[in-house]
Amino acid sequence: MTVLKKSQPTKLALFTALTTALMITSGCQSLKTANATNQPIGTVQGQPKKLESFNITGKIGVTTPSKDNSGNQGGSAFYAWGQQNDRFAIELIGALGIGKTNIEYNGQSATLVSEKTGTLTADDPETLLKKATGWQAPISQMPYWISGRPAPSDSAPQLDAQNRLISSVNGEWQASFTYKGNDKLPNKISAMQSQGNKVVMTIDHQK
Repeated sequence: MTVLKKSQPTKLALFTALTTALMITSGCQSLKTANATNQPIGTVQGQPKKLESFNITGKIGVTTPSKDNSGNQGGSAFYAWGQQNDRFAIELIGALGIGKTNIEYNGQSATLVSEKTGTLTADDPETLLKKATGWQAPISQMPYWISGRPAPSDSAPQLDAQNRLISSVNGEWQASFTYKGNDKLPNKISAMQSQGNKVVMTIDHQK
């Protein structure tokens, strides 16, 4: 996997960009900065409630099999993700071979802007990311997984002794979750497909 030499972007710069993006996609509504670790979790049939808004940062790595059978290819990026209900904005730095990238989703359509591709649109963020980079990632499931609960389309969720989600299946994706200490929200998500696609995402829940 490619190791980035760029330094991690400042949180202030990233969240300024994310706040602006979400204000646009939500019709100039203000972005609530959620304290994800202290936000009431609640339970629905024993599972944590999906966070309606959150701000997270971290690093994402993607591995995919090459088309010519020469082995796996990979890339990584630092990210900042702002979520408000069904809308989100993601900024990627060192973005998987296409430069600085912004992905926005307004609940109905997704837009990607990067230095290499210009502006691209699609019905969903997964299609958009694959169109721009060739990489596959289960972006639509992530807001649930980041909240420590299965997505509605998941199957076979497994819990640990503290009732925390440790694995779940979504179609061809098998996801696993790790936690720091007794935290209820995961600090790392790994998702794999049998075809060889893999996504590893570290998570820092911002206060």
